[in-house]
Amino acid sequence: MARVVRFHKTGGPEVLRLEEVELPLPDAGEVQIRVHALGLNRAEAMFRSGTYLYEPQFPARLGYEAAGTVEVVGEGVKGYKAGDAVSVVPSFSMNKYGMYGDVAIVPASALARHPASLSWTDAAAAWMQYLTAYGALIEIAAMQPQDTVLIPAASSSVGLAAIQIARMVGAVPVALTRGGSKRAALQAAGAAHVIATTEQDLVKEVRRITGGKGARVVFDPVGGPTVTQLTEAMSRLGILFLYGALSSEPTPLPLMNVLGKGLTIRGYTLLEFTTDPERLGRAMQFINEGLASGKLKPVVAKVFPLEEIVEAHRFLESNQQIGKIVVTV
Repeated sequence: MARVVRFHKTGGPEVLRLEEVELPLPDAGEVQIRVHALGLNRAEAMFRSGTYLYEPQFPARLGYEAAGTVEVVGEGVKGYKAGDAVSVVPSFSMNKYGMYGDVAIVPASALARHPASLSWTDAAAAWMQYLTAYGALIEIAAMQPQDTVLIPAASSSVGLAAIQIARMVGAVPVALTRGGSKRAALQAAGAAHVIATTEQDLVKEVRRITGGKGARVVFDPVGGPTVTQLTEAMSRLGILFLYGALSSEPTPLPLMNVLGKGLTIRGYTLLEFTTDPERLGRAMQFINEGLASGKLKPVVAKVFPLEEIVEAHRFLESNQQIGKIVVTV
């Protein structure tokens, strides 16, 4: 028997239940792990509420990220054995696999080895944020030294990862946040500049920072009306990534900015990247090197025990956090 988090209908955090279920042994190509820590992500809250890319199949499990110890190895799995320390790369449907629990079945293709120096908490907090940022900024946009990158919702775990990766390659990360209360924390996290979008003129500030050129890269999980301002703040031939839909308002297509500057507006999700073994291999090497050197360091906002998963999801949706929320088992 294992304790796992499931939900039987979509809704708020209160629909989550910690239940005892009997887990089967891993099938061919799968591994069973003893979970020590879980990383929480916005995608999981959207899946729980019925607003994600696909609908949950009930009773539904959830969870993309975990760190733990291999217990049972399925047929045909090579390179892993009982006792190995592993972490989980988000590369599967939550309708088939879910990490929230004290035991989880994981496809072997989703396992990763992290630097031994990482705690279970940091290992559970690493892959979603760094892979999401790496895939867009490095693999697709080919971010270069001195590129300016605008990062809305910069206090999120992915936003902080984008700041760190930009600094790692010599680019200029500009953190966007609604108010000024998070300015000092974002500067401490490595942002070269911070713009409080409800207090400052976004376009004017970006032009000042870039000497009138505009930002070549925008990495936006919000969407909504601000997209118009973001395109006004971009340089010619810039690229704007939309990788989330945190805004409940419609997202306009600022056609004159797109045409006049030759902009690319690119829809992007992590799964397009983590399901490609060659690209994933390059990313994991980059991230592991950054983690081992300390240039990449997960920022953990708060840690909850598994028994408080409902409270953890409430905190996730409060927007109070700076960094990752982790649940320990």
